[in-house]
Amino acid sequence: MAKAPVLTPQAEDFPRWYQDLINKAELADNGPVRGTMVIRPYGYGLWERMQQEMDARIKDAGAQNAYFPLFIPQSYLTKEAEHVEGFAPELAVVTHGGGKELEEPVVVRPTSETIINDYFSKWVQSYRDLPLLINQWANVVRWEMRPRVFLRTSEFLWQEGHTAHATYEEARDYAARIHTDVYGDFMTNVLGIDVVLGRKTAKERFAGAINTLTLEGMMGDGKALQLGTSHELGTNFAKAFNTQYLSKEGKQELVWQTSWGVSTRMVGGLIMSHGDDNGLRVPPRLAHVQVVVMAIKGDEAVAKVRELGAQLKAAGLRVQVDDRVDTPFGRRAVDWELKGVPVRIEIGPRDLEAGTAMLARRIPGGKTPVQIDALADLLPKVLDEDQAQLLRESRERRLARTSDVATIGEAAEAAVAGGWARIPWADLGPEGEAKLAEQAVSVRCLIAEDGSVPEADDAPGTLAIVARSY
Repeated sequence: MAKAPVLTPQAEDFPRWYQDLINKAELADNGPVRGTMVIRPYGYGLWERMQQEMDARIKDAGAQNAYFPLFIPQSYLTKEAEHVEGFAPELAVVTHGGGKELEEPVVVRPTSETIINDYFSKWVQSYRDLPLLINQWANVVRWEMRPRVFLRTSEFLWQEGHTAHATYEEARDYAARIHTDVYGDFMTNVLGIDVVLGRKTAKERFAGAINTLTLEGMMGDGKALQLGTSHELGTNFAKAFNTQYLSKEGKQELVWQTSWGVSTRMVGGLIMSHGDDNGLRVPPRLAHVQVVVMAIKGDEAVAKVRELGAQLKAAGLRVQVDDRVDTPFGRRAVDWELKGVPVRIEIGPRDLEAGTAMLARRIPGGKTPVQIDALADLLPKVLDEDQAQLLRESRERRLARTSDVATIGEAAEAAVAGGWARIPWADLGPEGEAKLAEQAVSVRCLIAEDGSVPEADDAPGTLAIVARSY
């Protein structure tokens, strides 16, 4: 009798495969309150690496990290009508504290535009105070009706950037810089996901924004996942909070603002973009464990893997030594396969006699005997090849499953069949967007014919990317 698969096959039930993988790879558990999650150490290690890579790019763009309160007076949200209307169904509101009813209810942070603007209005006095570029790493709460671990949870971790500028052009250009140089670069070159950078339609814009830039990735089942957004806020929040500055000409002017964020949703995107029926596949540039050095059995093998692990760490690789020879080797190998560690180095008594190790590559698959002394020079090349392969596979999947269509019906059909459709926005428009929504299909973003981001919804030649989404 054939063994039952460790994971539900993707082709059989993709959502079940996703949940199986999160459990079996020990990435996360459901929290005690519906919609919350407990991120386990291996899963949190992925998030920490995302933080490190993103934080460096954010700082290169000139932003500094700060922290603002979790609790926001409810009155703050009502100052920007469109903003509060957009978030009202998702708010968690605290009415009691210290055994007493609060004089004013407080909202558990769903996003920080309002409270940060309250402080921006104090900190910005003159054109010399601009641009003001702030980033925050925090948790937020948005009450989720249909939770799914990493993808949609009532509490999640993220970064949110907030900036104030002297002119519309400066704010527009900075939002675009975050979109491309921070998010686009990270998702393409570290996550290995071939994201499409585009512009959200008016219907899909962030509440209170005048423009939202998005990054959309195609998952393994053909659905779209919004992986990050960068918003031009115009002067909407500046008006609500009276955030003004004295210009060089001596006039009081409203600031122009941006906000932008990515979250632990990227962990879900990583799983669904690169995972296969054997588990996760982690891009080497992201992996907090790039190489696991495993002793199969025997004291001499244990000593060798510890020695080799130290050598590879000294060579700049992120390494974990697995010398748990009291646990069956097959079980350990399956566990590392599930976790998607890019490379396993397996050493047993026979390998030691031959001066070799077995090199197992998770991303392309397969095993090859390699001279132990050659590993330090070989592994960086192997990891670069595997990083490139994941991005190539992501791009090939997106191109193969994207169709050019001419009608609303064809667009819906392509999306329902598990792919994306491109249709001229002039032929679709807001009315067609509403018709697609009736079939649980949405316009993920607008792009120009050359794949760039259009300057306006109605720019000539603008195409709509249509898909079902998470």
